Amino acid sequence: MDRLEELVNQWIWRQDFWLPPGVTWKDIAEGTTDGSRYPVPRDLLISLPLALGFIALRFVFERVVALPLSRWLGVRDRVRLRVTPVPKLEVFYLQKKQQPSQNDLLVLEKLCGLSQRQIQSWLRHRRHQDRPSSTRKFCEASWRFVFYLVAFSAALVSLIHTPWFWDHRECWRGYPRQAVTEAQFWYYIVELAFYLSLLLCISVDIKRKDFKEQIIHHIATIFLIAFSYCANYVRVGTLVMLVHDSADFLLESAKMFNYAGWRKTCDALFVVFAAVFLVTRLVVFPYRIVYTAVVDSLDVFHPYPGYYFLNGLLLVLQALHVFWAWLILRMVHKFIFLGKVERDERSDEESEADEEEGGEGEHTWEQKKGAFNTKLASLANNCVLNNLTNQRRKMNSKTLKAR
Repeated sequence: MDRLEELVNQWIWRQDFWLPPGVTWKDIAEGTTDGSRYPVPRDLLISLPLALGFIALRFVFERVVALPLSRWLGVRDRVRLRVTPVPKLEVFYLQKKQQPSQNDLLVLEKLCGLSQRQIQSWLRHRRHQDRPSSTRKFCEASWRFVFYLVAFSAALVSLIHTPWFWDHRECWRGYPRQAVTEAQFWYYIVELAFYLSLLLCISVDIKRKDFKEQIIHHIATIFLIAFSYCANYVRVGTLVMLVHDSADFLLESAKMFNYAGWRKTCDALFVVFAAVFLVTRLVVFPYRIVYTAVVDSLDVFHPYPGYYFLNGLLLVLQALHVFWAWLILRMVHKFIFLGKVERDERSDEESEADEEEGGEGEHTWEQKKGAFNTKLASLANNCVLNNLTNQRRKMNSKTLKAR
């Protein structure tokens, strides 16, 4: 075991790359001679089984807690009609879920004996059939809401009394010989395990417009958590995770009430979320946390490869923050001028594709009922007009006969 750890430290956790010049893993350990914990790379292996445990816990939570809660809050799924099975079209749909090209339509027209309009209509309804239901989206949002709320609350309680929470220059006082408390250790392990579980489940989760950005975010976050722990940047790392969790639970709660149809509650939570996100991600994060990692740290050590790696990941996160802030500001614009949030700018990928296609949208029961009543009234009016016309014709014919 010691030999394996030595090889890992030699090829992966190289001291000259991850640590400042003149600092070794032994220096970090010597700073905690009083028996307190110090960061060791092998500690991160605990997050792997814990990530699998999160996946299992999520499976149970969504069925035991989230599903009954969705029914209690009044979440209603849209009605989706099942398409008539066409094996050749089904094979094409499973292989290529994007819009068919003109050549694809010509080939399918010959294979299936259907017109291009019928093929497009079938594919459109087939995509509608696979769109995630409101209940599924509610369950996914509720799981993330619970985690982010618990993680943020616990982290805030444990960090609010630390000196580096108020003065970020304290993150580097005594570096690298800084002890890690049990609360900080488990905050790191739990956050790393959670983001690993999100990355493992991202292929089966609801795909949204920012799917690629989400993958980049998860990977950057995982590397950032792992590296900051091993290099004992735990103080900065806890602040980064706290800033992110502060807005995430507000977003997930707004989505939950949106799926439940509580418009006023959703709009109020969205306004709070937008304010917290813009302040924490565009002000606090770059001007306090990134600044202390880039500038204040130079008072303790000179730039080295790990320094550029850490700050590069922080800048990647900041670029994603700018992208998401742009989406949020678009929604704020709609909220101000339309009076409500029309929909999530990060709406699921399939529904967005259907809207751009201009196909038949799915209607709620109220919309269908209104459309049905309108058609019924129109038919009734036509029947009345036809009866009046027939009566007039009969009267005219009788008049002519009498003459």
